[in-house]
Amino acid sequence: MDFEFTSEERNELLNRKELSFVLTFDGATPSRAHILGKLCALKNLEPSLAVLDSLKTHYGRQELEGKVRIYDDEASKLRVEPAHLMKRGVKAEGEGEA
Repeated sequence: MDFEFTSEERNELLNRKELSFVLTFDGATPSRAHILGKLCALKNLEPSLAVLDSLKTHYGRQELEGKVRIYDDEASKLRVEPAHLMKRGVKAEGEGEA
């Protein structure tokens, strides 16, 4: 998986950075949890402070466009983010690798 970051903006009002990226991959489309894990490892971020907003794939191409929001602290994230977006891509307890 190769990340290419297309834009990075700072949103001081909401205490976060907003990143846009293009991800090139081989094989099947990676899961949200896998993408978030690789992104956080690459940028040296705490996974609990990052939220994947959108992932868009294109037919016939092995790449996707995505957006991620990275918060300064947990309180800012909880104040702004909808609950359903924070739950996406998080493994449930007892869920193993497929």
